Amino acid sequence: MLLYTDGASRGNPGPAALGYVLWRGAQVIEEGGEAIGHATNNVAEYRALIRGLERARALGLTALTVCSDSQLLVRQLTGEYRVRDVTLQELFRQAQQLARGTVRAYCHVPRALNRRADRLANLALDRA
Repeated sequence: MLLYTDGASRGNPGPAALGYVLWRGAQVIEEGGEAIGHATNNVAEYRALIRGLERARALGLTALTVCSDSQLLVRQLTGEYRVRDVTLQELFRQAQQLARGTVRAYCHVPRALNRRADRLANLALDRA
């Protein structure tokens, strides 16, 4: 099971949105995107992860590998970087709580491999 996530912010901070795609092998189980108001790109990245994890739990999915093109997000979640920003600390805690018993690994992927989640986030921004 794979969860691809992406956040987008136009202006950083500015109008922001999230996108996520849940995969089982080559099959998309669920995907979504939604506007989240005014936020930084890093907040949007965390909100995308949280929404994807919420949906995975709701669908009863476990043993996920989370893939993101946000190097900061992945390095914070793997413990390589500390979370210093107060706003991100709360989002980090929420993500960690949702990940318990669900996420097996986090991986950083190039933006080119995360196009679908990126497209969903940008479509949500366009609609907002």
